[in-house]
Amino acid sequence: MTPHPESPPNTRVPTRIHRRLLRWMLVLLALWAVAAYLVSPLIWEKYFKHHPMPADAPCLTHTADGHPGDPLNLSLAGSDAELIHAMTAAGWHPADPITFETSMRIAVDSVLRKPDASAPVSNLFLFGRKQDLAFEQPVGDSPRQRHHVRFWRRNDPEDGRTAWFASATFDERVGLSYATGQITHHIGPDVDAERDRIMSQLKAQGWTRQEHYVDAFQQPPEGRNGGGDPWRTDGRLGVIVLQTMAAAPANKNPAEPPPNTP
Repeated sequence: MTPHPESPPNTRVPTRIHRRLLRWMLVLLALWAVAAYLVSPLIWEKYFKHHPMPADAPCLTHTADGHPGDPLNLSLAGSDAELIHAMTAAGWHPADPITFETSMRIAVDSVLRKPDASAPVSNLFLFGRKQDLAFEQPVGDSPRQRHHVRFWRRNDPEDGRTAWFASATFDERVGLSYATGQITHHIGPDVDAERDRIMSQLKAQGWTRQEHYVDAFQQPPEGRNGGGDPWRTDGRLGVIVLQTMAAAPANKNPAEPPPNTP
C-alpha cells in the first residue's frame, strides 16, 4: 500500500488570527485618534466657555482649545533684534515653525534619538495669538528633552522699547497628554529653575542692563498646564532690560550651550 503523503500544516487559523488582531489594532488606533484629536478638544472648548479663566489672571498662557497652558515667568525689554542676538549669544536656537515636515522630523528624531536643535515647539496663546518667538536648548541626543522658552510682544512698551512676556519650561519627556490623550512633551515642575537659568545666561553674556524680580506675580504659585503637568513657582516674575544694540557686547560669537543637564 502506498502511504499517503503528509498533509501540509494548516496555516489558515494563525493567518486569520493575525488578520483579526491587526484589524482590532487599527480600530483601536482610529478610536484613540478620534478621541484625542476631535472629541477631547471639543469637550475642553465647551468646558472653558462655561468656566472662563479669571480676568485678573494674565499670568498664564492657554492652548488653542482654551485650557491653561504654561505659566509666564519672565518679562524682557528690548527690540526683536536685541532679543534674538541676546538669546543666540547665550547658546539658544530659534525653533522652527510647525509644519508637516518639521512635525514628522521631530517625531522621527525622537524615536531614533537624533539631535534636532531647532525642533518646533507647540503653540501656546497670549493676547489672543500664538508666541511671536521661541528658542530651545537640546539636552542629550534627541528632542525628547530640551529647555525651551516662548516670547510674546506685550501691548505696553517700556521706556519706548518693545516689551515681552515669556514662558520658560523644561521638556522632561514625550508622552500622552493627561488631559486630551494627544502626543505631547511633558514639562518639569520647577519653572523657577528655567527662569533663573535664562537670567543668569543673559547676564553672563553681557546682555543684561538691568534685572529684578516682581514678587507675587504668579498667584496661586502652582497649577497644571494643558497636558496635565504640575508646575510650581515662588511666584516671582523675572524682569530683564536688555542692552541696546549700540551697547551690545563686543563678542559676537554665540556661546556654546551649557552642559546637557536640566
